Formats: sequence, C-alpha cells, structure tokens
Amino acid sequence: MDDSLSFESFLKGARTAAQKAMDDHARGEYDEFALHGGVAFERLVKAVLVSKNPAYLVEMRNGNSDMLLYLCGDLELKADKVRTVGANEAIKRLRRMKVLPEDAQLDQLIELRNGTAHTTVGDEARILLPALAENVEALLNHLCQPLGAFWGRWTSAVKVAVDKQRDEIQRDVEIRIKQAQHLFEDRFKGLPRGAKERVLKRARPKGDLLLGPIAIKAGDAVMALIGTLPCPACAGQAQIKLTPKTASPDEDIVIPQSLRCPLCALELSTPEEIRASGLNIQGAGFSNLSMQSLTPTMELRHLDGL
Repeated sequence: MDDSLSFESFLKGARTAAQKAMDDHARGEYDEFALHGGVAFERLVKAVLVSKNPAYLVEMRNGNSDMLLYLCGDLELKADKVRTVGANEAIKRLRRMKVLPEDAQLDQLIELRNGTAHTTVGDEARILLPALAENVEALLNHLCQPLGAFWGRWTSAVKVAVDKQRDEIQRDVEIRIKQAQHLFEDRFKGLPRGAKERVLKRARPKGDLLLGPIAIKAGDAVMALIGTLPCPACAGQAQIKLTPKTASPDEDIVIPQSLRCPLCALELSTPEEIRASGLNIQGAGFSNLSMQSLTPTMELRHLDGL
C-alpha cells in the first residue's frame, strides 16, 4: 500500500491542515478556515479508519474490488487509479461505529469546505471552530494521541473553544485574545532579537492609564471618553472608548463600549466582550471622574471611526 495512505501520513496531514486552519481563523480568513479545517478533519477521520483496517478506506462504488485488493496488498495500482472514500462517507462510517456523534455543525463545515472553491463562505464558518475542536478531540482521544502534539501553539485556544464552563462570549473573547497574541508574535519572525520588546516599550501605557481621558462633548453633555489601556493580548497601547451612564455632568459612572489595539489588531466591540477580556475599567483611572474637569474636548465630528 502507498505510504501516503498510512496512518502516519494521514495524521501528519491532518495536523498540518488543522494548524493552518487556526492561522486562517485568527486572520479572519474564514473561507480558508473552512477549507483547511475540512481537509484536516477528513484526513484525521481516515487516520482512524486505516488504524482499524485499511479496507475501511474503500469507496463502495460500481462493485469494483480493485481498491479493496490494493489496500490489502494483493494488487498493484497506478497512482492515478487510487481512490479512497470521501469525507462525508468516512464520517458516516465512524458514526456507525459509535466513534463520532452526530453533529450538524461539523457537517456544515464539511459542506462549506466542499464548496469553498465556488462560493464565498464569509462569517458562516467563523462560529464552527468549537465544532471542529470538539470532534478532533473525540478522534484524538480514540487514537490515544495528545492534543498538544496535534494543535501545536493553538492548543490553549482549542481548549478554550471546548470549555463548557465558560459562556459563549467568554470563549469567543479568550480565543480572539490568544489569536491576537500569536499574530503579534508572527510579526517579529525573522527580525533581530529584542525587536518586539522595543516596540512594546515604546507603546506600552505607563501605569494603568496613559492618555486622557479625552472627553467628547455636545454642548455641556459628555457623549464619550477616549483613553488608552494596556491591551489584554499584547500589553501594548490599546484605545478604549467609554460612554457615561447618563449625559449629566454630575454622573461619573462610565461604560466601556469598544477597544482596539493597533499593535496586535485585537478588537472588542461590546461592553460584554470588554468585561470578558478581564480588563479592570474601574481600577484604571476611569472611575470617580469629574466630568466637568475632563480636558481636552473634541467635537462630535471627530468621533467617526473610533
């Protein structure tokens, strides 16, 4: 049998494709995530099948037994004649063996993978990371293969994706923070030692709050505050926008609305996401502010894009 159909070959191919899928997801390239994620899972499924019996890779079609004889070592075939079972049928076989559970989201990922070359997948695939992670974990456990060796640097992010102790927002934010950390690290590959530290030293807020807060007013009413805080991903200077609970100048309670880091590209766009990031807004110099004393001010027209 061709070495490319061995357990080791399928497992290695699955591992490579899975880590590419995680890189794609981190960059927001969700069509590529669907492609690489689907390829990774198909190869891992085939690794499980061949570990049980190479004959399980046979595509049952037209009653031709050539592939069965080839996989059992009793027939030679040219490389262009070698065909194995497709992803959908391979998954069905493991489900019939009770190795995999039914999972509509995994099925959707495989379908998106099959159509990636012809359609734009977009955000459809973004939410399918937990389904991929959970089903990969089920197969690795069945094979007694370590999670860390398969996912590499993405292991901690994958563990978060399947952690049912966290709610959906907490899982999503923690995964995005880990993704931003890795993308930030990637920027410094091949650069001289210490380049990252020098960039962070220049960009890191001094203390808890570096700038502002800058007040954006409409007349006497404070509409928003803009300041900077240490980024929860790279610890550089992240811009945060907050709004007062009311427009009254006597009201000092502020609510975080969005955060953006120019260094690692982390973006959090709701109060819930910012809270889930672990940022201590009230302990960062934004609490107990006197709205009357906030300076300088900006006109509302400058708020666009913040």
